[in-house]
Amino acid sequence: MEEKTSRSKLRPRPRRISVFDGQDLGKAMLAAAAWLEENREMINTLNVFPVPDGDTGSNMAATMRSAIRNIPDSDEKSASVIATRIAHDALLGARGNSGVILSQTLRGLAAGLKDKQTFTAPDLAEAFEQASQLAYRAVIKPVEGTILTVVRESAEAARKSANNNDDLVGLMTTVVAAARKAVAHTPELLPTLKQAGVVDAGGQGFCTILEGILRYMRGERAVAELANVEAPVAETPLAAHHKKGRITVEEEFGYEVVFLLRGEDLDVEGIRQTIIDMGGVSTVVAGDETMLKVHTHTATPGKVLDYGVSLGSLLDINIENLQEQSLTYAAESAAEHADEVQVDETTQSDAQPKIATVAVVSGPGFEKVFSGLGVSAIISGGQTMNPSIEELLDAVEKTVARQVIILPNNSNVILSAQQVVDLTEKEICVIPCKTLPQGIAAMISINYEADFSTNCEMMTRAATSIQTAEITTAVRSVQLGGLHVREGDYIGVINGNLAVASQQIEDVMRDTLRRLTIDDYEILTIYYGQDITEEQAHKTAGWIKKQYSQLEIEVVNGGQPYYAFILSME
Repeated sequence: MEEKTSRSKLRPRPRRISVFDGQDLGKAMLAAAAWLEENREMINTLNVFPVPDGDTGSNMAATMRSAIRNIPDSDEKSASVIATRIAHDALLGARGNSGVILSQTLRGLAAGLKDKQTFTAPDLAEAFEQASQLAYRAVIKPVEGTILTVVRESAEAARKSANNNDDLVGLMTTVVAAARKAVAHTPELLPTLKQAGVVDAGGQGFCTILEGILRYMRGERAVAELANVEAPVAETPLAAHHKKGRITVEEEFGYEVVFLLRGEDLDVEGIRQTIIDMGGVSTVVAGDETMLKVHTHTATPGKVLDYGVSLGSLLDINIENLQEQSLTYAAESAAEHADEVQVDETTQSDAQPKIATVAVVSGPGFEKVFSGLGVSAIISGGQTMNPSIEELLDAVEKTVARQVIILPNNSNVILSAQQVVDLTEKEICVIPCKTLPQGIAAMISINYEADFSTNCEMMTRAATSIQTAEITTAVRSVQLGGLHVREGDYIGVINGNLAVASQQIEDVMRDTLRRLTIDDYEILTIYYGQDITEEQAHKTAGWIKKQYSQLEIEVVNGGQPYYAFILSME
């Protein structure tokens, strides 16, 4: 008997939890969001192409923060109600393709838990199956080896586990194991992943969310502390499952402070830590050595602003009183996006316009171009700064017209823009612009005398007729498609495909133009970025003109970050 007791102490009984209610679900999702945030940067590095847009982790983390933004202060016990709130807020806050697909999985989970006050392992298995179905429906052409595969194989594992009469902990253990296996297998399904030596970032993000839920269910103190929630109480033979009370979060501070900081040799990590040491909560500092976006919650906004002034000049200062608001989960949005939707009132006459246009634009120069073309509203964002569905919807609703055309101008924004169609009573058309030059071509072709459908067709044709090349710097080393790229190399991207790489930007520009068969075009527009001077841009245009005398070349200050040059050919 003593030997048996001793052995039981060495091998503690596995945790068993048979039923969850809304409070349990809310805490589990808070833990999942916290664990995803903890692993966000790791997921960001899982980028196939070495271009500065590895933001899958950031997009999914921002989507999860939006999903749980109304959960911490909720006393709701119904699992169905909590799941529905999570799904709704995830959709509004979804960013990028990965964020939209994640929001659809959460919508599926909510559908599977509909009308359920509590849920068991079989209920959760059904919810996972619905999550998989909706995730696949969200994409016009589903591709295996992506997050979709991981969601589907997780759902299959959940059903098998439920059929084996596993409890919730057992089911999630099985699901996480299947998700990890599915993620590891993604390179075998997508050759580009295998060439790049990475697994699918979206799939890894989804797996990380599942891991956070499992860690919470197992009562792991670390993940519970990250989410600032109590670990769940496991069942014992003598006691039923303990129900938790109100979900708690850290005390909210009085003000949200957001500003741009311009300076020299700015230390991102040092500045972030200093603001945290000042008492800043939900602090995000993002950018580079010359320009940072700062977001924090603090009781003393003046102190933070004084610190900012000591480092450089402050721009776009915004202070919001949060006293009567619930906890704001917009830190990532503030770090990665300029929140203000700029409406060009000069384009609106006293009469209500028939058609409005909303464009996602990156760079002050490009903003001037789109404003000059009469765009109704501009959302600052694009590469590495994917706006949320809520931001897109807000811009649409602020326009006066009942018919609105959205120009995403980035391949990772198109799916988000398409979700707006079902969220407004206005008639929406999304032009599938993958680049800013395509968006400009679409705006040039608009005819306000024509009807809505005709404009949508004309603008789509105009956008797809433009060839775009982008010159940027590789953020990591990779061997891809027979091309060896070293971190710091200049690279040329043609219509979204990595084409050339070299240590000399002139060589990259020359080879990129050659691959574009530039002799077949008549007009070349060179948009130069924020790190390129006007003199450098005109010098580049000069030697291109010497080589291709047939070209009509225009040089425009795009002011875009990350990309030295964006070239438009027509």
